[in-house]
Formats: sequence, C-alpha cells, structure tokens
Amino acid sequence: MGIFDLARCARPNILGLEPYRCARDDYKDNGTNILLDANENAYGPGLPLDKTGKLAHASANDHSDTQLEVDLRGLNRYPDPHQIKLKQLLCNLRNYHIHTSKDLVPKNLFVGVGSDEVIDALLRCFCTPGHDKIVTCPPTYGMYAVSAQVNDIHIVKVPLDTNNHFALRPDAINEVLSSDPTIKLVYICSPGNPTASVISKSDVRKVLEHPTWNGVVVVDEAYIDFSPDGSSLAEWVLEWPNLVVMQTLSKAFGLAGIRLGAAFTHPAIAQLLNNMKAPYNISSLTSTLAMAALQPKNLKIMKKNQEKIIQQRDRLLRELPKITGIGRFLGGSDANFLLVEILDQPHAQGGKPNNKTALAAYERLAEHKGVVVRFRGRELGCEGCLRITVGTEKEVDKFLRELEAVLHELLEISDSVHGSSEEEALEKEANDIVS
Repeated sequence: MGIFDLARCARPNILGLEPYRCARDDYKDNGTNILLDANENAYGPGLPLDKTGKLAHASANDHSDTQLEVDLRGLNRYPDPHQIKLKQLLCNLRNYHIHTSKDLVPKNLFVGVGSDEVIDALLRCFCTPGHDKIVTCPPTYGMYAVSAQVNDIHIVKVPLDTNNHFALRPDAINEVLSSDPTIKLVYICSPGNPTASVISKSDVRKVLEHPTWNGVVVVDEAYIDFSPDGSSLAEWVLEWPNLVVMQTLSKAFGLAGIRLGAAFTHPAIAQLLNNMKAPYNISSLTSTLAMAALQPKNLKIMKKNQEKIIQQRDRLLRELPKITGIGRFLGGSDANFLLVEILDQPHAQGGKPNNKTALAAYERLAEHKGVVVRFRGRELGCEGCLRITVGTEKEVDKFLRELEAVLHELLEISDSVHGSSEEEALEKEANDIVS
C-alpha cells in the first residue's frame, strides 16, 4: 500500500465541512406527508397539466407558442451553452420600468443550476480563498455560509435588526465595509429567509452608495413573486455597476426540480460569470421547461397558483393566532412562508417563546401527524420559532387542525418534553438543515 493520506492531501477547509443537510434528509416525500418545510410551491409547476400530472394535450387549433415539446431524439447533442432565448424571456418577465426606463437584455444575465450555482460562482469570481471575506445578515439563507466555507472565504456577520421586523442595518454594514477592504460581497436576502421581509430599496441604496468600498451587493430575490408588486430590483441593475439580483424558478414557478437560477447584473459581471461556468451547465430539458413556463399563457397559470398561495397565507395570518400556544408572527409576510413563535404556556398565562416546546411541536407534527414544518429556533432573534411553508387549502386545513392538537398536548405536559442536554442536541440537528 502507498503512502496516501487523505487528511494531508485534501484541503483543510474541506476536511472540516459537515455533511450538507437538506429538507428531505429527515422526512421524505412518501406520498402521505404534508411537506411545509422547504418553501416549495404546493400547487405545482406553472405548466398546463392534467389531473394526473401529465402535460395537457393542446387542441388541434391551438397554434400558440405555449405547447411544450421535448425532442428526445436531440438528447444526444449538448445543450445550448448561451441560452439567449431563455435569457430574453427572463428579461421580458422583469422589464417593469419601475426602477429604470432602460431594458434588461440577455447580456445582463447569467443562468445557473439553481441559485446555489450563482452564489458559488460569485464567490469564486470575486473572493480569493483564505484572504477575502463576505458579509451576511443573519438570520438568513444558509447556503451563503456553506458556499463560503467550501471556498475558504471568511464571513463577517452584520445581523438584521431583530427589534425592527428584521430590517437591514445599512449603516452597520457600511461601517464594516469601511474598516475592511478584503470584504468583496454583501449578500442580502429579500424577502428574507426565514424572515419573509422585503428589504427596503432605500436601505440597499445606502450600501450601494458607499463612497470608498470596492465590492458587489448581491440581492437574493428567490421569493420576490410573493411580495407586493414592484418589489423586485432586478431591472435596477441597469443603474448600478456593482449590483447583482438573484432569482429562481423554484418558488413561485413551482419548478424546483429543474434547478434553474438567474443573476441579473451589469454586462461586465455577467460576462465574468459566463466565462467561468461549465460549458453546458443548463440542460436541454431544463431550458425547454423553463421557456415553456415563461410563455404568456403559462405565466397565467403561475399567477393563479401564486394567488392561491397568497390567499392561504392570509388565512394562516388570521387563523394561527386563534390557536392556544401561538405567539407573534416575526418578520413579514412577503413570501410563501411565515415565521411564528411557539409559546411555553398560553399567552393569557404569560407564555413566552420557547425552543423546547417549538422543537417538540416540530417533531410531533412530523412523526405522528405527517405534517413537516421547519424548526428555526436557534437562528438569531427566532427563539421558539417554526417556519411554515404555505400549502394548499387542504394542507392548511390539516396543518391547523394537527397543530392545535399537538400544542394542546404539549402545554399539558410542558415539563417533560426533553432534558436540557438532549434538547440542545436535537435543536441543533433540526436547525442545521439548509433550506
């Protein structure tokens, strides 16, 4: 046997990585579980499907551009490396002319395998491993930290304002940018995950207007289609040379399975990202499905599903506070999920947000009721919180019914849920899932 030693051969920061944990690691999609944990679109893809989930057949006189045809014979050929048609459709989607009179064009775009590829590509483009840094604003999406660790990039944390609906703190961000020239990127999640709050345009502007910092502001808009009209800053990249706005088809479009993310930005940055990518990073099937979803007729399907989700979100905002043991909603309601406190006693008896009770509710819902939500109690400012993806009307029916039953049981036996050391370990395990 040779002298190979993995511990001395692999990069130290990679050896130190913990296995990536995602939403499906703990509770599978077994056909019966109600999955309200990964912020997926419960109403399905924004495509013309029949009741069996298959593509609906177009009528003989339907000559529109919405018909979806996959040429399986063409799969022996590599896909289009540039995806100009797909990029133009994404530009058409976001040319609102609210934040600028200019038009986005394909040169303003990089498309990747989900937003995760965009996050990673930006780090590799702008940050020197072992030297440069990024800013994140916790509580926030966990993949920024995962990708930074993979790329050996240090993280400077500037927390959101937990006393002001998780608002961005641009003055605090600018202070660290002034003091450390090795910071190259600022990641801002809007609407935030898990906070569901849109970051104000004026706060983003303050960071962009920093007088001496030479870096890039990245706004992650994965959930922007559930926010008030005009919230997206995608077209605003035409006014700033160092702004990147990330989006995805995984949420409002219900296409998480095709893995398509996009970065709107200045053509010079888009060119760098396109120069770096694998030649054929977007598959033929992904681009075909994405382009179909972006056709006007199918956008109406997406909008209809979006409206249903917003209706059920509003219903949760009304109905959850009626359940004994539910505390405040934290953050906002600008996404397809809500962040809510679970109390250790009824509110009338002075109940307070409690991680032990929230974790127990999370476990019992999943293991005994077949309803999976996300525990977020160990995130900054989220003591005792569950993050709840908005489901279909029937899913929300069951969730409300089962949550009320679980909390009734827990509040009766609140002193015997877990011991402190066991509780801490379980909290960490549940909270460490990246989604």
